[in-house]
Amino acid sequence: MALLKADSLSLGYDNQAILTDLSFEINKGDYLCIVGENGSGKTTLMKTLLGLQKPYGGTITFGDGLTKKDIGYLPQQTLVQRDFPAAVREIVLSGCQAKTGLRPFYNKAEKKLAEDNMEKMGITHLKDRCYRELSGGQQQRVLLARALCATGKLLLLDEPVAGLDPKVTAEMYALIESLNKEGISIIMISHDISAALKYASHILHIGETIYFGTKKDYLESSLGRNFLGEEV
Repeated sequence: MALLKADSLSLGYDNQAILTDLSFEINKGDYLCIVGENGSGKTTLMKTLLGLQKPYGGTITFGDGLTKKDIGYLPQQTLVQRDFPAAVREIVLSGCQAKTGLRPFYNKAEKKLAEDNMEKMGITHLKDRCYRELSGGQQQRVLLARALCATGKLLLLDEPVAGLDPKVTAEMYALIESLNKEGISIIMISHDISAALKYASHILHIGETIYFGTKKDYLESSLGRNFLGEEV
């Protein structure tokens, strides 16, 4: 069974639908990139998958033991969030909140999970630093470590390299690719079409026309060729 399956979704906000009849699925090990024009509903789709807003119609089904609480999420950062005055360790640990239930504290297993994910992201040496003092690339690694504390199955990434320089961008994509190769499924919104085509196994194109399928089929479709022609 698919990790996540969307069937005939209708999405929008302010009582206005911006996407209708949207269907796709993601299985273990998939790397799905969501592309499309600005304002086409990519971030709205992310919020709907996370349960932050309800679809106007259609269904979202989870499988393989996955629930909304088991999804790791790396959102687009606002200026206020970049200036958050907390230690790196605290932010990474907060990714375990869904696991604590009614407990007002983190247990040993959760603290070890946070330590392991900081090590995996190469930020252990930063764990006592204030988040607001870090570079953009370091902050993204912190948020990715936090997202990993919530999941071992599915990561949702909303423009994870926005505002990063080319070197740090390449490092971030390499980290995400390594997580995917370890078996974590990826759903990523990206305006970086070249990266989407390099790393993705599947493409979801949303807009006036909707496409879902393999990267290979997308590249051979008229929609894919036309969209890429506009980007270059």
